[in-house]
Amino acid sequence: MIKPYIENANFEDTGFSYTLSLISGKHKMVILYCLMEFEVVRFNELRRYLKKISDKTLAANLKELEKDQLILRKEYPQIPPKVEYSLSERGKSLMKVLDQLCIWGENNRPR
Repeated sequence: MIKPYIENANFEDTGFSYTLSLISGKHKMVILYCLMEFEVVRFNELRRYLKKISDKTLAANLKELEKDQLILRKEYPQIPPKVEYSLSERGKSLMKVLDQLCIWGENNRPR
């Protein structure tokens, strides 16, 4: 096996870097985990689940996750407005990875 040289390596070209770019930040993984756990969730439910998050920050995170096609946003034409969020198929495929992080944490956190 040929050993790769770090001089020629570029972290930004890796799949690992791409995955991190999708889930980086304080809240994205928690939002995804919440949607995995509860399937369809409204904005205010997410805000209560996350506890200390501003509406602006939550809205920005949701827009990024939607842009990256990890979640779906369904808006109902009614007053007051009703919007629901759920995982897309692409987001569901990422849950296998995040679930493994959860399992690792459960098995390795100090008791």
